[in-house]
Amino acid sequence: MSKRYKQLVEKFDGSKAYGVTEASTTLKDLKSAKFDETIEIAMNLNVDPRHADQMVRGALVLPHGTGKTVRVAVFAKGVKADEAKAAGADIVGTDDLVADIKAGIFNFDVVVAAPDCMGLVGQIGRILGPKGLMPNPKTGTVTPDVATAVKNVKGGQVNFRVDKKGNIHAGIGKVSFGAEQIAENLTSFITAINKQKPASAKGRYIKNAAVSLTMSPAIKLDLVELAEIK
Repeated sequence: MSKRYKQLVEKFDGSKAYGVTEASTTLKDLKSAKFDETIEIAMNLNVDPRHADQMVRGALVLPHGTGKTVRVAVFAKGVKADEAKAAGADIVGTDDLVADIKAGIFNFDVVVAAPDCMGLVGQIGRILGPKGLMPNPKTGTVTPDVATAVKNVKGGQVNFRVDKKGNIHAGIGKVSFGAEQIAENLTSFITAINKQKPASAKGRYIKNAAVSLTMSPAIKLDLVELAEIK
């Protein structure tokens, strides 16, 4: 453990579970890097994603965004292509975009697709899928309203999905945000997770949850408080 890390550990009680407001304030005290660190949340849910009815997946637009510049590529043609460009899409295309992706050109962070272009996107599903870039209706990235999708992604949309062990990780802001902004983003994220609770999930839904900065130790969150955030 480095000297810097030890100093950060001493700034909060590692045995305590913090409420959202106190955790958000404490995160501000843990800034140590020279760059604007990302606020990250890590959760473990009491679900078994091997069962389709226990897959927790969705998207939300954070009240204060992520603080990150996101490059959006859109598969659309005709009027929809024009709408995507007007909404601020970085790249808009069809066959040409497929060719670029097959060539290994990935100058974007998120892919949005109009439904009538999903046949094209299917050609590169094996490339996009493993990179977590495959558009999906559940995250609002396959939609006839491509303009709104682009605005949401640019405005701070966060996608989440449990892994095989029920874990979820997401970036929900920057340490340069105010403590109140951090708390509001965190509350919105927890609300979205709780809304996705499967009817078949038994017992305590959120088993563990913690927040941290890119370069900081993690602060445990109060699970009782989290369960009450609706």
